[in-house]
Amino acid sequence: MNGEHASARIIEGYARGAKDLGADEVWAVEAHLEECRGCRDRLSAAVGAEVPVVASLVDTVWSGLEPRLAVTATMPRRRRRSARLSGWLTPAMAPWLAMVVGVTLLALLLDLVGTGLGQVSLVLLLAPVLPVLGVAASWSRGLDPAYELTASAPRAGLYLVLRRTAAVLAVVVPALLLAGWVTGVTAAQWLLPCLAFTTTTLALGGLVGVTRAAVWLMAGWAVVVVAPTVAAGRTPFALRTDGMPVWGLILLLGTGVVIARRGAYCVLGAHR
Repeated sequence: MNGEHASARIIEGYARGAKDLGADEVWAVEAHLEECRGCRDRLSAAVGAEVPVVASLVDTVWSGLEPRLAVTATMPRRRRRSARLSGWLTPAMAPWLAMVVGVTLLALLLDLVGTGLGQVSLVLLLAPVLPVLGVAASWSRGLDPAYELTASAPRAGLYLVLRRTAAVLAVVVPALLLAGWVTGVTAAQWLLPCLAFTTTTLALGGLVGVTRAAVWLMAGWAVVVVAPTVAAGRTPFALRTDGMPVWGLILLLGTGVVIARRGAYCVLGAHR
């Protein structure tokens, strides 16, 4: 890419189907073409000059489609809203997000009735890992029947991962804030670990798959933090204010890895 537009080399190579273009360049130019009319016009001119057979085929197909498109009914408003929403959420995410909110409410209820863990709040103990469930569901091969289409779309990759992660956090964080306010748990105790856990899931997801990363991190949290906390009955160091600088460092490192490996989310392996 050159500045805000695709370079002549990439446009001409894309028109010819050149094999010397990298996968990241192909993905970038396809995503850019969705938004840039000028580059689409340049691509059309390049196709006409470089591959006249393709240009002739496109003209033939368009001449057959144009009369039909002129009489096609417009998409209903409700369906247009659903199409926009699908860029942020998948159908599989809805039950998982409902389950995450349900777990939050259950933890809140147990805190209010005073069962169980001494001085430790269940809301505080679960808050860092609850968003990870929704992130794993939003990018799971087993839960998304259209995962191959999703991974190969021009807007796939880090852009889509971040949108779906933001959608998960937009649902889970307000629920946790409400539960924390009711039980007296401050956001300062769990919000930074929550964001650090989510970012680390994405960072590891570029290497081993988002779902696997989520499972491993949650298992590690259960063994290293939850089990000792249940045994001791007091708030662990990881969730005290003393430990917040460590979570801040983990958040920065995870963000750096996600940015450095942003191309890893364009492949099917990220859906494992």
